Amino acid sequence: MARLRSLRRLGLAVPIALSLTASLGSLAVPASATPPAGAAVQAGDAQTLAYVVNTGTDRRTLAEVQRAVTAAGGTVVVTYDGIGVIVAHSANPDFGRRLRAVRGVQSAGTTRTAPLSAVGTPDEGAVRYLSGAEAAVIEKASGGGPGAEPLEAEQWDLRAIGADRAAKVDPGSGDVTVAVIDTGVDDTHPDLAANFSPSQSANCVSGKADTTYGSWRPVDPDYFHGTHVAGTIAAARNGVGVAGVAPGVKVSGITVSQPTPRQLIYAESVVCAFVFAADHGVQITNNSYYVDPWQYNCLDDPDQKAIVDAVDRAQLYAQRKGTLNIAGAGNANHDLDSDGFADSRSPDDSTPVNRTVDPHRCWDLPAQLPGVVTVGATGAKGAKSSYSNYGLGVIDVAAPGGDRYQASDTPSGHPGVLSTLPNGQYGYEQGTSMATPHVSGVAALLKSAHPHATPAQLQALLKAQADNPGCPAGPYDGNGDGTVDATCAGGERVNGFYGFGIVNALRAVE
Repeated sequence: MARLRSLRRLGLAVPIALSLTASLGSLAVPASATPPAGAAVQAGDAQTLAYVVNTGTDRRTLAEVQRAVTAAGGTVVVTYDGIGVIVAHSANPDFGRRLRAVRGVQSAGTTRTAPLSAVGTPDEGAVRYLSGAEAAVIEKASGGGPGAEPLEAEQWDLRAIGADRAAKVDPGSGDVTVAVIDTGVDDTHPDLAANFSPSQSANCVSGKADTTYGSWRPVDPDYFHGTHVAGTIAAARNGVGVAGVAPGVKVSGITVSQPTPRQLIYAESVVCAFVFAADHGVQITNNSYYVDPWQYNCLDDPDQKAIVDAVDRAQLYAQRKGTLNIAGAGNANHDLDSDGFADSRSPDDSTPVNRTVDPHRCWDLPAQLPGVVTVGATGAKGAKSSYSNYGLGVIDVAAPGGDRYQASDTPSGHPGVLSTLPNGQYGYEQGTSMATPHVSGVAALLKSAHPHATPAQLQALLKAQADNPGCPAGPYDGNGDGTVDATCAGGERVNGFYGFGIVNALRAVE
C-alpha cells in the first residue's frame, strides 16, 4: 500500500493492457512548531527556496514590494497583480522575516522546507496488469448494448450515481470545461483526445504558466493521477474503453506536480493554476491533492499562513471570474470538525515532525478554503470509505472513490474506480482523488443545463440534487476490525460523512 501523500488517492493503480486501445511514538509538538534540524534548510545551507509574498494590489505597493524582494536577496519569478501575490526565489535564510517587515506586505513565507534542487524519494506500491483473458471477460459482461463502452461493466461508480443513465438524457455540453489541476493529462489517450482543450491547458510547476504545446502532459507514465481523474470526468462514449460522468464536456490539464518521483505540489504552482484557469474561461476546476509540504497549514505559523493566504487569494479570484473549485477532503480518516488530531506526515518534502493540529486553525488546502466544494468518498456499497476525511459543516457532498473493504458487484469485484491511464491504458485507483472528479463531472452536467449559474448557485444545485443516506444506524467500523473508526454527526439532510449527500448525475440532467 502506498503512503498517503499530497495526491488524494490510495496507491492501488492497476493498469490494464488491452488490445482494444493500442494494446496503486514520539512526543507531540504544537502545530506551529518549527521542524527540527534537518527538516528544513538551515541558515548555513544557503540553498534556494521558493516564497510567496502577499501584498496589496495597487501598483505602487506592488512596485515597492518587488524592490524589497530584490533588496532582501530574492528574485521575482512572477507577480500576480490582480491578487497581490509575488512568487520569489531566495537563498537568504532571513528572507521571509525581512519581507514580513516591509510596508504593504500582509504575509510572506517559504512554500517548502527543502531546496528547489531537492529530489524526493519514490513512492511505494505495486502495479498489476490485467491479462487479455480478464479484459475479454469484462468486455463480454459489458454486453455491447447501445451506448455501452467495452469496460463499462467494471464502472460500478457510474451506476452508483446514475451517470450511465444520465448520458442518455444529456452527456453535457462542449461549451463547459473542467480543468484537472494535477500531475498532467495525457490528451493523446483515445478516450480523452476528442474532449481535450489544449487552449485551456498549461504547465504551472514553476509558478508561472507555460503554454507550450504538450506542456500539460505527464513527464512519465508513473504520473498517471491526472489522466485517471480526467477520464472519470469526461472519457468519451466512443466505443473504446470506459465512459466519463460527463462524456460530452471538455477537460483541460494544468500540471502542478514537481518533476520528481514524489510529485509534490507546492503553493506557487497552485496559485498559477487557479489564476490560469480563471483567465482562460474554465468553469470548473478539479483539485484531487493537498498543497505540500504541509498536510494542514496552520495560521499561527508565518510560512504556512502565507501559503494559505496565497492559495486562497487565487481560488477566490477564480470564483469571482465564474469558476467553481472542487477539492478532495483527504484520505486520513480525520474528523475535520474535531478539536484536533495528530499529523505525523508533515513536512513531506523533508523530515516530518509529530504535531497536533486544530482543523479549525490548520487547514487542508484547497479543500477547506471558503467557497470550495469539499468532497468525501464512498465505496461500492455506498458507505463512507474507510480512509475518507469527514466532518459536519466541512464535507459538502460525497461521491464514489472506492474502498478496499467494500467489494464491487463487477466482473472482477475490484473495489477501485476504473479510468484512463497514460499511453492508452486503464486502471483502478481509490481515494478522495477519485470521488472528486465524479462531483466535477456532475457539476459540469449542471453547468451545461444552467450555463449562467454562478459558482455559488452551482454549488447550491450540487447540494440540492444529492441523495443523503443519513448517518449509519449503528457504530461505523469501516475496516471491519470491530473498532469504531469514526462518528457521524448530523442528520438525514446534512451530516459529517456525506455532507448534503452523494451526488446524482441523473437528477442533475432531468
